[in-house]
Amino acid sequence: MPAYEICYLDEAGALTYKFSATCDDDQRAKILAHAMKLPSAKRLEVWTGEALIYTRPSATPERQMLRAS
Repeated sequence: MPAYEICYLDEAGALTYKFSATCDDDQRAKILAHAMKLPSAKRLEVWTGEALIYTRPSATPERQMLRAS
């Protein structure tokens, strides 16, 4: 099973909390990310390794580049 890192960010883009999860596939990781989201989180991201597989709202190119470096 793939491992995922689920991150939640505030309105300024700062990380507020994150956790790791093992899910059967990307779709289940996305569902888990939404299920665990607190109302205070303004953005969520799901990562597998160095790859951003899902974000809501859509990620900015700057955020993707920050993670890759």
